[in-house]
Amino acid sequence: MGMNDTSQKARIFSWLLFDFANTSFSVMMVTFAFPLYFKNIICQGQPRGDALWGMSVSISMLLVALISPVLGAEADYSGRRKRFLFAFTLMAVVSTALLSFSGPGMVLFAAALFILANIGFEGGLVFYDAWLPEITSPRSIGRVSGYGFAMGYLGALAILLVSLPLLSKGIVPANIPNLKLSFLIVALFFAVFSAPIFLMLRDTKGSAGATSGGERRRERGSSFAHSIREVGYTIRHIMNYPDLARFLLAYFFYNDAILTVIAFSSIYAQNTLGFTTGELITFFMTVQTTAIFGSVVFGFITDKIGPKRTIVITLFIWFVVILMAIFSMSKETFFMTGLVAGMSMGSSQSASRSLMARLTPKEHVTEFFGFYDGSFGKASAIIGPLVFGIVSAQAGSQKIALASLLVFFGLGLLILTGVRTRATAEAAPEASRIE
Repeated sequence: MGMNDTSQKARIFSWLLFDFANTSFSVMMVTFAFPLYFKNIICQGQPRGDALWGMSVSISMLLVALISPVLGAEADYSGRRKRFLFAFTLMAVVSTALLSFSGPGMVLFAAALFILANIGFEGGLVFYDAWLPEITSPRSIGRVSGYGFAMGYLGALAILLVSLPLLSKGIVPANIPNLKLSFLIVALFFAVFSAPIFLMLRDTKGSAGATSGGERRRERGSSFAHSIREVGYTIRHIMNYPDLARFLLAYFFYNDAILTVIAFSSIYAQNTLGFTTGELITFFMTVQTTAIFGSVVFGFITDKIGPKRTIVITLFIWFVVILMAIFSMSKETFFMTGLVAGMSMGSSQSASRSLMARLTPKEHVTEFFGFYDGSFGKASAIIGPLVFGIVSAQAGSQKIALASLLVFFGLGLLILTGVRTRATAEAAPEASRIE
């Protein structure tokens, strides 16, 4: 790469810091603090708050799922990956900061800002993840991916510790000033620790679609119309990449279940087991701690035995997690479940990102990660919580709804067994593409 070890390590560290930065948004604004603020404060505890929150999450995920492949293709085509990442990050930071002005009854204002913020967060992951194959070698890709998730969970732990004094009085009307301040802190945290990636990483010719036919495409100038045609080509010819197609389908099912567990963990703990706000904070801090450990350890395991085998191991761990949660009758048992869930949460997602990087043709890395992070990753985030909610409502039991997730894990595991880990690029060389 023409760089010394110091500069390469600095590039990797700046990439890792971005995971440290953006996971603060995920844990505070998507998983824990803001969902309860939206329900208890903005919607003033009304039952419609759950439906409005679910709708806001689904709308943001749907929009990201629709635009990610096109934006990924445009980034590959134009060579402006960093600009797209910066734009999405700025959208998330500014919208999060503006949420500190939301209050009781401001439903549309808060929902619209959250949708923008979550689009910024989720959309940015497409361009962030696509840098992984460039900043490290194939031999260490699993390790670096694991470090990324570990840094993310460390960031989540850090923001929870920083916000603890502000959240300790509860997510209640009397504590609104502190809650608003916590949202500003999240925005500042995200902005400060994401900055290094924009200073250290550069869009290289290899990532900009500047090889072979990609060079001719760049000479014609950037065009979203071309990017849409490129995505259409990918969809029509996805079976030219059979292992990638199988993996994406498997990922859709098991990631569906993982995201559903994450989305409903706080609700399940509070509604079924009676966790207080303080106990929830402790619970999430515990989960982040084991997730850090799991991400690092399984990152090394991924490089030793390969990402596919690692994913299989973590999916079996998820089976254990679901069964433990179903049979948990006390808070202590659920805390133990959280420890195991944290271990498998970071490792399964880290190994999945590593496998995706190995299966993706370099000349279309951002476009294919658009399908991975966007169309498949975000679409599963829409369907999973919806299925969980319907099963829970119809059966009158969140435990039965949890049991339904075993089907999704099982389908993902079954499809994954048919994935070969040879590079997808070998299956459909660039020479066969229609310009």
